[in-house]
Formats: sequence, structure tokens, C-alpha cells
Amino acid sequence: MLSRTILTLGGCAALATAGQAQSRYAFSVNWHGPTVGAIDPSGDAITEGDLLFPTTGSGLPDLGALPTPTIGINHVADLGLPPICIGHPGGTPCIVEVDAFSSGTDRPFQPNFPLQPGDILFSVDEFARGFAFGAGPLPNLTSEAGAREAAGDAFTHLVSLPPVPVAPFPGRNIGVVDGDGLPSASGYAYPGVGEIEPNTPFGGLPDSGDNKDALDLIEPSPIGIARAYFSLDAGFVDALEGVPNSTSAAANGFVGGDILVPAAGGPAIFAPAAALGLDLVGGPDSDDLDALIMFENGNGVYDPSFGPFGWVSGGSDMVVFSVRRGSAIIGTLDSLQGLPIEEGDLLIPPPPAGGPPGILIAAEALGLATLRAGTGNLADDLNAADSIWQNVNDCDGDGVEDAVAIAFGSVPDTNMNGVPDSCEGCPPVGIPFCFCIAADAPCGNDFPTAGCLNVAGTGALLEGCGSTSTLLDNLILTTSGMSPGSFAMTFMGGSTIPPAGVGNGLLCAGGPFFRFPPFPTGALGAGSVGPGLVAYTVANNPPLGQIVSGATWNFQTYYRDLGGPCGFSFNLSNALAVTFTP
Repeated sequence: MLSRTILTLGGCAALATAGQAQSRYAFSVNWHGPTVGAIDPSGDAITEGDLLFPTTGSGLPDLGALPTPTIGINHVADLGLPPICIGHPGGTPCIVEVDAFSSGTDRPFQPNFPLQPGDILFSVDEFARGFAFGAGPLPNLTSEAGAREAAGDAFTHLVSLPPVPVAPFPGRNIGVVDGDGLPSASGYAYPGVGEIEPNTPFGGLPDSGDNKDALDLIEPSPIGIARAYFSLDAGFVDALEGVPNSTSAAANGFVGGDILVPAAGGPAIFAPAAALGLDLVGGPDSDDLDALIMFENGNGVYDPSFGPFGWVSGGSDMVVFSVRRGSAIIGTLDSLQGLPIEEGDLLIPPPPAGGPPGILIAAEALGLATLRAGTGNLADDLNAADSIWQNVNDCDGDGVEDAVAIAFGSVPDTNMNGVPDSCEGCPPVGIPFCFCIAADAPCGNDFPTAGCLNVAGTGALLEGCGSTSTLLDNLILTTSGMSPGSFAMTFMGGSTIPPAGVGNGLLCAGGPFFRFPPFPTGALGAGSVGPGLVAYTVANNPPLGQIVSGATWNFQTYYRDLGGPCGFSFNLSNALAVTFTP
């Protein structure tokens, strides 16, 4: 069944979702990835020309594991591209690839208004690594690139940007939308869209994971009608991939720098590459438009804005774009800031006299690596972008993107899943045992609701919350009631023993033993380990000591207890048995 979210109005496609209160997160995937050829929940085979929605109740990102994404905007029925390649596998190019998309109602940039974190979303390819200045709070482009999962994610700048044009300065970023919604090797998770991760650079074709190739938060706009504006792929060779791009533009009679719209009989040109300052250096199809942010003034005709803010009056269109790695225009001095253009820059069309595009927002401000900044031999490719009216994830309604609020420390996210703790309960996990009853207490220091009495006059209580899933790996073990201002260490044992007095407490977990990193007990005598416990054991323990599905492990916490009631310098919490699931 072909998805129909676009209505044809006078030969110009309008997105039906634009008139609804519900926003949708739309994205496409590159032809290299394994989601190409997958069957969506409606029974349709996904191509690199389709715009996809997360298969969630809201159509917005959610924590995984998620089903295969749903085709929301079909490359044949909605964009007018050829009815071919349906069902072809990832890693085999096809002439329907869409590599930039906008609904035309993206939030326009305003004079004298800084850009706040969360205002711009962007994605990169699997070769991006981030700006060397300093990555900042996690998860970010650098951390997720290290986990080989950056290509499926969307990020936002974490530094308030001055009103455009924005010159190069060392910015930072934070992950907002994950590829699969599952914890990465970085230990972090955040709401995802059902893509496949990780994606290993230089791994040959097909890629092991997906590369998000276009994104657009299709949302109710205060102004304008949402339509479909898109660009196809050029045919030059990607120097890092070592293979040509898909040539979908030339195969359909266009060049990779053209902005297209659906029309009767197939796509039509909305704004030609030359009007954007493209193909001026290397000739036709030498530049590839790779990201697209648009605010169209509503008449369906391209009205160029010659310089920043011509669109404010409504008499012209805001068109902001990037160019793909390998485009001939890269290295040419731009017409706005006089800087060499790079593949991470957000550009605008040239002034009336012509020439190259202007750099509206320099790549460095988004935390992207550039040759211009001396960050090595590799510049980051910005391959999708959006300027949004409302937050993608704002579960607590504070008007701040959840990832941004967490990064700034204004809301806690104890289990590192990208959702403020105030928005979710942490369900209890495991079976507690080894409470310090009178019959077992080593020196009459019983405390029947936790571990044995310590110098602070209480017992240490070990609790688990999250889930037992080894795939989600979101179990958190929290110990409270310990001696304050000291150190503790949670460990796990593969068996149990009868309660045995050890130090000022009881030992009930039996060997083999494996430990997690120590942590301070702080002023409140509390601390936690996790999530990421599964990943930690896989990385640090022999196979015998790894957490796997079906295994039961018994956890306890050892902590310093100087001056404790039995005359020893340490104590133990109660124990917690957890049986793990897939």
C-alpha cells in the first residue's frame, strides 16, 4: 500500500500533515544502508527516494528497539520519481535517491535574534568526527562517531549562536535524535527512529548501518503551506567512499544542485543550481546540494532573497543549503564572509551580481570539523538540516529541547536515555535479599530493611531500576544509606552463599566475583552505577564474567565505614538478584 501524505494543489504538492496539530519527523536513508529494501509496516519496500516516519504512536522519535520505519512520503506517488528499484537491496545504487528535503515551512532566521540551542537540527555522514576544540557534554557528534553511530543521528548546536551570518568559532553540539533509540557504545541512549546502527566507515558496501540523508520536522507552521521541496544526487565520486554517487539527478534530467518540486508528469525545477551559485566552477552537475532548509513565501514560485533577511517581508524565499563532499564549489571564497566554502557550511544563494553562495552559518559554529580551522585532513560533511519551530523532544514542557536541558544540567537524566527523570518512573528491577536481621548481624548491628548498621546510624540499601534487557542495557544500581564522604564499589557474584559476617556487614553474593568502577558516596551517602553495565562487562571481563541473557547475577555494594559498630573499616549493602533477558 502506497503512503499518501501529500495532496496535489494546482500541480504543487502540499503536505497533508501541515494542517494537522501533529508534527512528524521525516527522514531518508542513503542508498548504501541496510534499511533500503526493508519492508515497512504497511508492506511496502523502502527505497532511498522515500521519506520515512518513525513507526511510533506519535510519528516522532522514541526509545528503541523500534520497528522498521514507515514510508510517509513515497518517491513514486508523492514525489513523481520513477516506479523502479522497489525492493532492491542496500548497497546497490538507484536513480531515485533523494538526498535533501524540506517542507518549505522551516523557521525563518530573523535579524537581531540569536539562534538558541535546539533551533537547528543537522546530521552528518559516517566519516564525520566533530570539531577538535572540545566535544562538551555527552552524547555528541564526537562520542557517537566513536561509537560508529553518528551517521544515523541528528544533533543540535549547544552554544547560542549570534544572529546570522555566523562566522567560524568553536561551537559544540548535542545528540537530539538517535538512529535506533538504543544505547550506543558511548553508554548513552536518546529517542530514535528505527534506523540500523552502527555504521562502520570504510566497511565496503552495503554499509553495516544507515546514513540519514535528509531530515525535516514536518510541523504545524504559523505561516505558509507545507509542500515537498527536494534535491536528487549528483554523480561524481565520493573521495572517502571510493564510489560514485547515485546519479539520480542526471538520470531524471536534472543536476544535483537543483531544488525540485512534484508536478504533473514528474518532478519540476523550483530553483535551478545556477541561481543558488552552484555549478559555476566545475560545470553542470559538479555540485551536489546536500542539506536544505527552506521558508517559501507561499506563492509556489522561487523568489530569490539576495542576502540575509530578504525573506522577512514575505516577498522572497529563504533557501539555506549545504554542498556535499567533492563538490567543485568547495574551497571557493564565499560571497558573504569571504571564507573558503566547506561541506559543513550552511549557505545562501549569491547576491544579484552572481558568484558563489554565501556562508550563512559556518560549520565550526555547529561543532563540525573543517580544513579551514586546521582540524586535520578531513572536514565533516553536513548532509541534512532543518530549522524548527518547536522542540522535537520536550516531555516536561519547559520549552527547552530535552537533550539541551539535560546537557546544561537543568534537569537530571540518571539513566542516560535522553529523557528527563521527571518524565519517567524508573521501574524497580531485581529481587532484594540479604537484609541484616538480628540472627545474622555480625555484632548486634542489625538493620532489617537494608544492610547492617554503619557509623552513620543506618544500613546501606541497594536497589535496581530500569529493565533486565541486555539489549537496552539500561539497568541502574543505586546504593543509599552508606557512610557519607567516602568511597564505594558495587560488585556482582555468580552464586549465593548463606549470610556471612564480613567487616561490619554481611556477604551473601558468592563467586566468581567481578566488580564495577568505584564511586564516591558524597554528602548523602549515596551513589549509583549504570546504565551500560552489560557493555562494561563485555569490554572488561572474561566471558565467565559477562552479563548475558538468561544469566542471574547477585549484586552487592562494598563501602568504607571507618568507625563502624563492629570495629572494622568497611561494610556491605543488602544484595540484589537480577536475571537478565534479551
